[in-house]
Amino acid sequence: MSRTAVGWALLADALPLYPLYALFFVDAGLTEGQVSLLFALWSGVGIVAEVPTGALADRWSRRNALVVSALVQGAGFAVWLGLPGFWGFAAGFVLWGVGGALASGALEALLYDGLAAAGAEREYVQVSGRVNAAGLVAQVPAAAAAAVLFPVGGFALVGWVSVGICLVAVLLALRLPETAERPGTQEPKTRLGTGLDAEPGIQPDIVEGAGGRGYLATLRDGVREAAGVPAVRTAVLALAALAGLDAVEEYFPLIAAAWDVPTGLNPVVGLVVTVGGAAGAWAAGRAGRLGGPGQGLLMVVAAGALAVAGWWQVPSGMLLVAGFYGLYRLVLVLVDARLQRVIESRARATVTSVAALATQLSALALFAAWAAGGLTLVAALTGVLALVPLAARKDAAGEGAPPPGG
Repeated sequence: MSRTAVGWALLADALPLYPLYALFFVDAGLTEGQVSLLFALWSGVGIVAEVPTGALADRWSRRNALVVSALVQGAGFAVWLGLPGFWGFAAGFVLWGVGGALASGALEALLYDGLAAAGAEREYVQVSGRVNAAGLVAQVPAAAAAAVLFPVGGFALVGWVSVGICLVAVLLALRLPETAERPGTQEPKTRLGTGLDAEPGIQPDIVEGAGGRGYLATLRDGVREAAGVPAVRTAVLALAALAGLDAVEEYFPLIAAAWDVPTGLNPVVGLVVTVGGAAGAWAAGRAGRLGGPGQGLLMVVAAGALAVAGWWQVPSGMLLVAGFYGLYRLVLVLVDARLQRVIESRARATVTSVAALATQLSALALFAAWAAGGLTLVAALTGVLALVPLAARKDAAGEGAPPPGG
C-alpha cells in the first residue's frame, strides 16, 4: 500500500499545469479581477463539497473516491483547454473543486483502515509522512516539466500532458487495496471511555459504525462524532488549527522577493523551502514516538526560525524558512495521525473532511496575521500554535495511554 499511495500522491501533484495555470488565464484575456473570482469560486466549491464527499467515500468506496477525484480533475483541465474563457475556466474549477474534495479525507481513511486491517495501524505516521512528502516533492518535476513543455507546445501541450497524468493517477488509485468490508456491512463497535455517555443527545449508534445506514445517516454520524465525542472534537480542532498555517506557503515567493532574491531564482528558492517541508513530513515516521510536549517544542523552534529569518531579511534567510516549514510539516503529520487514531466509527473519511473544512476557516487567521503584521505576526502565531499538541494530549488523558506517536 505504501508505495502505491506514495506514487499516487506524487502523480496527483506532479502536474506541469500547476505553476502555469494563472498565466494561462491571463493569456486567454482574463483580468486580474476575473482570475480572483475564479479562485474564490474554486475555494467555495471545495468548502461546500468537503464534508458531503467525505460521507460519500465512507458510504461508497474510499478507493473509488480517489479514482473519481483524478478523473474529475482531469476533466476540469480538459474543459479549460476546450473552452478557454471565463465560463470554461469557471466550469473547470467547479470540477477541480469537487475532485479535490473527493480525495480529501478519503485518502487518510483508506490508508488508516487498510493498515488497521493488517494490524499495522502504528505505521500510519510513517506512511502518511511519506505520502505528504511525495505531494510536496511533486512540485519539483511539475516545474521542470512545465519549463520543458511550454516552449515546445505552449499551454495546450502543458495542459494535455496534465490531463494524461491525471489518467495515470486513476490507474494507480485502482491498485490501492481497500478493506473488503464496506461501512454498511460492519457490526457496531463498542466505544468506552470517550465521554460519549456524558454528551446529551448523542446516542451510541451515532458513532458505532454505519450498521447498514444510508448516505445521510453516515453523513450525520460522522459530523456528530466530530462534534460530539470530546477526544475526536479536540483532535479535529487541533488538526484544523495547525493545518490552516500551511496557507503561509502562498507567501513564500513574496518573502523571497522582499529579501532581494532575484526574480529568476525565486522559483528555485521556493523549491528549496518545499523540499524542506517534504523532508520534515518524511521524517515524521522516525518521530512517531514524539508526544505532545515534544511536538510543541518543535513548533516553538519553528517559530523561532521564522522570527530570526524575518529579522535578518537576507536571501539566505530562506534556509531558515525551509527549516520552519520542515518542522511544521513534521508536527502536522503527527497531529493528523492522532485524529485518525481516536476515530472509532466507520465514518472516518467524513470526520477527516470535517477537519479539512475547519482548516479552510482557520487559514483565515493566517491571512489576517499576515495582513496585520507580516512575517513577524505569522511567527508569533506559530508560537501560539505550539500549545495545540499539548491541548490535544490533555484532552486525551481520560482515554488511557496512547500508542506511540500520540
